Amino acid sequence: MLETYRQDIEAVRDRDPAARNMLEIILAYPGLHALWMHRLAHFLWNMDVPVLPRLISHVNRLLTGIEIHPGARFGKGVFIDHGMGVVIGETSEIGDYVTLYQGVTLGGTGKEKGKRHPTVGRNVVIAAGAKVLGPITVGDDSKVGAGAVVIRDVPPRCTVVGIPGRVVMQEGEPVVDLHHEAIPDPVMDQIEAIDNLVKRLEDRLVKTQLELEITEDKLRHAEEELHEVEDSIADSMRPTQVKPDQSEGRGTA
Repeated sequence: MLETYRQDIEAVRDRDPAARNMLEIILAYPGLHALWMHRLAHFLWNMDVPVLPRLISHVNRLLTGIEIHPGARFGKGVFIDHGMGVVIGETSEIGDYVTLYQGVTLGGTGKEKGKRHPTVGRNVVIAAGAKVLGPITVGDDSKVGAGAVVIRDVPPRCTVVGIPGRVVMQEGEPVVDLHHEAIPDPVMDQIEAIDNLVKRLEDRLVKTQLELEITEDKLRHAEEELHEVEDSIADSMRPTQVKPDQSEGRGTA
């Protein structure tokens, strides 16, 4: 047990550059306090002690802002950094040297019994505000980006981002596309519908302008033809001038 506590302190020292000395870590790191209180609650939970483990968990939340069910299992060297708002469910399993940031949720997706919370592998980093939901597995050495919502298994050595979470890096290489079941996004659907409408209106506007240009050209030709016809009619209606007969003038003389 003492070795586990020592490794918890070393995890803070190794992963937080703001940690100055051991005394500061022991006295001023609520993530460490939450972890130690949970280890006590979990020990009593495994001993089937009634009520007290849940009471310790409740006090833990009041003091640190971190809610951990006493049934959750933690490995060694876990670091909860800026842990306010962290929620960890009963059947969660957190591996060795995992780092959790503020607002992380390891939760369930319903009222099912049995294993209903995530299993997080070794050396995993779950960034601020991320939600890992359901009885899924996050593989060793993976990273979950801030604000991601992960509802499917994550292979080892991957980086997951987005809603729903999708793998963008695997084994240090970018992933172009990972087939995953998308969660309906009504806001994005509306944006796409508006975008499609704007494109159709733009196409219609271009077509209308072209039709107007063609119509104007036809009208111009029609006007020119009409002017030619009017000129022709005017020419045909002018009176013809008759020249005097010179032979008649000579005979009279």
